Amino acid sequence: MSERKVVLITGCAKGGIGYEYAKAFAEQNCQVIASDISHRRQDLSDLPSDKVHILDLDVTSDESVASAVNTVISMYGRLDILVNNAGIGSTGPLAELPLETIKKAWEINALGQLRLVQEVAPHMASKRCGTIVNVGSVVGKIPTPWAGSYCATKAAIHAMSESLRLELRPFGIYVVLVMPGAVKSNLGNANLERLANHDWKLYKDFKEAIVERARASQGEKAMDAKVFASHVVKRVLSPKPPRHIAFGHMTGLFRLLSWSPLWVRDWFFATRFDLNKKVVVKD
Repeated sequence: MSERKVVLITGCAKGGIGYEYAKAFAEQNCQVIASDISHRRQDLSDLPSDKVHILDLDVTSDESVASAVNTVISMYGRLDILVNNAGIGSTGPLAELPLETIKKAWEINALGQLRLVQEVAPHMASKRCGTIVNVGSVVGKIPTPWAGSYCATKAAIHAMSESLRLELRPFGIYVVLVMPGAVKSNLGNANLERLANHDWKLYKDFKEAIVERARASQGEKAMDAKVFASHVVKRVLSPKPPRHIAFGHMTGLFRLLSWSPLWVRDWFFATRFDLNKKVVVKD
């Protein structure tokens, strides 16, 4: 049995933060299982094969999750660290965004993480050790306009992580909540692709502001994903991992907004995302 830490990471497609997590854990001499849905496996072929095993895993499927976790346990005898990274964006006004779109985001972002937790917790508990890393966001604490669906999934992850941290403590399992700020990844482009052909009705006058929100985290000052992943991995691998890791561009701004009165927060986001204008709706 390998002495290296065995790490399972979800959502590892190239261009995303999960891909950089895989490389960063491998650089720290861990045995990495980099997973994603099947059609993205080819994106992972250039990861170091001596330290990274590539695995199909669909976080929305009970069968896929169970099969993947059982494969890891069968191959390595244990699972030391789970990184719940898989996620998708969900941009658009809550009053008009299709419920099917919202359900998909919840199924992947929130229930997908919990599905993995429920599968790995018994294995970690039997060893009386393990670390579960759930990926939330700064917007899970301070939600923004035009992304209420996405923000809500991240808020759910925050709430679940806070409960899990205490509920899993008796079994020697650490729970770490990661709250990225603006970090360069393929999330912004994926958001824009989903919005490309959307024809808003009630919010047709806000189309440009909605598009701006979709790419807001991917500006020039967004943190390089490699820098972000390296920082998170080193902290997760510390003897006593921190409860929270907030890192990336704009984390300071969101911390300030969390301390601000609601009217200040409302003013800031309304100004930033064009919500100060009055709209007359015709029947």
